[in-house]
Amino acid sequence: MEHAENDPRYQIHVSAQTRYLPEQSDPDAKRFTFAYTITIRNAGSESAKLLNRHWIVTDANGKTQEVRGAGVVGEQPHLQPGESFEYTSGTQIETPLGSMHGSYDMIADDGTRFDAVIQPFSLGDRSGLH
Repeated sequence: MEHAENDPRYQIHVSAQTRYLPEQSDPDAKRFTFAYTITIRNAGSESAKLLNRHWIVTDANGKTQEVRGAGVVGEQPHLQPGESFEYTSGTQIETPLGSMHGSYDMIADDGTRFDAVIQPFSLGDRSGLH
């Protein structure tokens, strides 16, 4: 994997919004479900395709789940410069608070493979906190 993070041709920005899903959660069974909406924006000058995803989901007890797979929500979006792709997915953890981070394996139209880093973001049901 090339270290293209500082190359202006290969700049993929990832942002996340999360929400707790009480109707799909069962706190008594240590099951807290969250939806997350991800926006992937190509801020570089090269078109690029998302090949694979890699997530690390961590609950408040430090328990981690690692998720790897092709694409996102069954797609491998190809983003032109300035273009964005948004999707919503979900995850489940055993505590009301947690976090996620990871990366997308990308390939630019010029054949360069690079990682789009997903900075850590919080998962949290703050309604149960005092």
